[in-house]
Amino acid sequence: MDRAIAPPARVVLTGSGGFVGATLVARLPDPVRLHLSRASWREAIAGTDFRTSTVIHLAARVHDPHGREEDFERDNVEKTAVLAEAAAAGGAARFVFASTVKVHGEETREAPFRPDSPPAPADAYARSKWRAEDRLDEISARTGLHVVVVRMPLVYGPGVGGNFASLLRLADSGAWLPFASIRNRRSLVHVADLAEALLLAATHPQAAGRDYIAAHPESVSTPALVAGIRSALGRPARLFPAPPAVLEIAAAAAGMRERMRRLTRSLEADSSTLVDELGWSPRRALAQGLVDTVAQWRGSRP
Repeated sequence: MDRAIAPPARVVLTGSGGFVGATLVARLPDPVRLHLSRASWREAIAGTDFRTSTVIHLAARVHDPHGREEDFERDNVEKTAVLAEAAAAGGAARFVFASTVKVHGEETREAPFRPDSPPAPADAYARSKWRAEDRLDEISARTGLHVVVVRMPLVYGPGVGGNFASLLRLADSGAWLPFASIRNRRSLVHVADLAEALLLAATHPQAAGRDYIAAHPESVSTPALVAGIRSALGRPARLFPAPPAVLEIAAAAAGMRERMRRLTRSLEADSSTLVDELGWSPRRALAQGLVDTVAQWRGSRP
């Protein structure tokens, strides 16, 4: 990276083994890696020295179609609250929480979501993230812990998994896809740009107590995204028109309604508050970001 944001002197990091965490670790000199996926997670928190540290909390239950509400509650709400309480009691300087734009809902129609948009979480993951944010507000008000929330849309970049990896596999199939008539708008953020946003949230004096959204200011439609991925793969676009409503009906009959709606509907997020207040400047253009993502994805396959 050609522009360095100096990290905090001491960072306690959760989720260091994940997609975003691995990118952030490369920017941190010697973070304390706190693992919350083990049965002994309470003991791990209790044994951590939080004095003067900045906690960056990335660990979460995310892609789990079979996860129960109580699983998300434990992993995304309870663990966050216990961690924040310990950080406050232990003298942490700041607590940065990675959240999701999905706390505002699954779809935008006329305007992008902003940090002050009303909450409307629609699934167990988004509900748990919103409840975690609410718990953090209460803990911050009671203890004085400086909390910063960074909500993100779909994150992509080299090493990506989850829904974006599924889209890579679909694009690489070479099959003709019925997306040409879709006129939606989706926000994305490159993982390297997101790492910079998290570092700003961890260090900028103005960030304490604020909520932000980290999304590239230029949204993209599904057909443009698939065409961009296929271009990076060296494939023709191969898109044909089909009414989005028909695609949704067919997907619903196959038990894939929500997956299709992520391709047909819009989900835009406004990052102007992060740009204006903290000076965040996402610098990864989509075309080059897709080239880098595809190159790594191809190289990682057996």
